[in-house]
Amino acid sequence: MLTVLTQLVADVDGAWAAAIGGLDGLLVEGHGVSGVSLDLLVAEHAGLMRAVSDAYSMVGGGAARELYIRGESLSVFVQPINAEFFVLLALDGRANLGQARLYARAAAAQLAGEL
Repeated sequence: MLTVLTQLVADVDGAWAAAIGGLDGLLVEGHGVSGVSLDLLVAEHAGLMRAVSDAYSMVGGGAARELYIRGESLSVFVQPINAEFFVLLALDGRANLGQARLYARAAAAQLAGEL
C-alpha cells in the first residue's frame, strides 16, 4: 500500500502527501513529504465524506464519487476505494487537479483488491 501512495505523490504535480483512510476517521497508511498530520487530515475528511454521502443519499444522488476542497494554500482530493476506505491526496497551490483525479482513481482501483 505504501508503494502505491508513494508513487501517487510522485506522479501528481503539486502533491505532497497521500493516505488511505477509513470512513471511521482512522489513518490506515500514509506517505508525506511535509510535517502536516495525516491523521488529522484523514479524520476531518472522513467526516466530510460521511456528511456528503448522507446528504446525497437523502436527495437520491447516489454515492459520493469524489470530493475536492480547495483552500488558500492546501487542497485535498478524496477518492473512495470502496464503502469503507478512501484515498486522500494533499495538494499545494500549483497542483494539477486533472492528474490528481486520474492517478487517484487508478490508485483506488489498485488498492481495492488489498482492502
